[in-house]
Amino acid sequence: MKTLTTTRELRAFCDAARAHDYVTVDTEFLRERSYYSKLCLVQLAMPGEGNDNAVLVDPLADGISLDPLHELFRDETVVKVFHAARQDLEIFWVDAQVFPQPLFDTQVAAMVCGFGDQVGYETLVRKIARQGLDKTSRFTDWSRRPLSKAQQTYALADVTHLRKIYEYLSAELDRTGRAHWVAEELQVLTDPATYDIHPEDAWKRVKTRSNSPKFLAVVRELAGFREAYAQDRNVPRNRVFKDDALIELASTKPQSPQDLGASRLLLREARKGAIAEGILDAVRRGIDCPSDRLPRPDRSRDKLQVNPALADLLRVLLKAKTESTGVAPRLIASSADLDAIAAGQRDVDALSGWRHELFGADALRLCEGRLALAAKGETVQVVEL
Repeated sequence: MKTLTTTRELRAFCDAARAHDYVTVDTEFLRERSYYSKLCLVQLAMPGEGNDNAVLVDPLADGISLDPLHELFRDETVVKVFHAARQDLEIFWVDAQVFPQPLFDTQVAAMVCGFGDQVGYETLVRKIARQGLDKTSRFTDWSRRPLSKAQQTYALADVTHLRKIYEYLSAELDRTGRAHWVAEELQVLTDPATYDIHPEDAWKRVKTRSNSPKFLAVVRELAGFREAYAQDRNVPRNRVFKDDALIELASTKPQSPQDLGASRLLLREARKGAIAEGILDAVRRGIDCPSDRLPRPDRSRDKLQVNPALADLLRVLLKAKTESTGVAPRLIASSADLDAIAAGQRDVDALSGWRHELFGADALRLCEGRLALAAKGETVQVVEL
């Protein structure tokens, strides 16, 4: 197996890849010690067998530039194939403001082709490529050099088997006419907004037991400070302070360094210096927040007048559709989506795009009394009224 350590070698591979319809891509990275992922390895493979036409790219090698790879990503004549691409795409977007175009994600495609919900790569390798995977190197430190033989073998397998998986799933999508379903889903993955994290919105990810606007104002300020601090210094947000400490601080509202010293959950490093100052400033801003700027939790769905019988019928319809098409139910509609439809809401993802084609149109007709469900043996059938 070959490892590319120079820009010239990488450019030669990427130039050769342009002669093919697709190239498979994967990455290895570290994120435990930083806010942003540290790219440690890139795996690439052109169509072929075994390790033929497959390489490892070392982004940590002295003097190497990934510009040739970024140029290949922008070449719309070559499909870039990933499995569960979100984290990989985030790395390339943050590092180089580039998305692979066109993109194919085998996890999304597999959910459309009947392989279940968020199917893992190992499962697809076993079911489609008829091979096994050695996962012993999965949690190794990919930043250390040199890479062991086991690490290299593991990493390369993530793109060599991906070739057969892509070819199978691509053919299946063409056969069933569902390729546009996958393309629609992948638009989210290539939207910069998917990866833009705004500190002022960080509080929405913090789970709290209280919905008091005054309490949430302090939570918002603390979460915003933590997010901005972690981004600026490229450290994990939990290294600043964890969520349980954030909730404690929002409850106790410390006013001085002495108050911080009384915290049970705050890390020792956070009780002094820039973090301590930031915490105290955030608490003061939260306390002094004007009433017209207090955060308000989204209660819109709490007030839904859900018709429980209709919601149950929608669940039966969804099950019937997933059983007849093989598409993972989670990809079509969530339980909250079904309740919203049963309550009369129509701005629901399940009622638009390819989901409307598969499920939404019949869901609306069921709600309007123009469609019924009937049991026939072990299956449920849709009946026109």
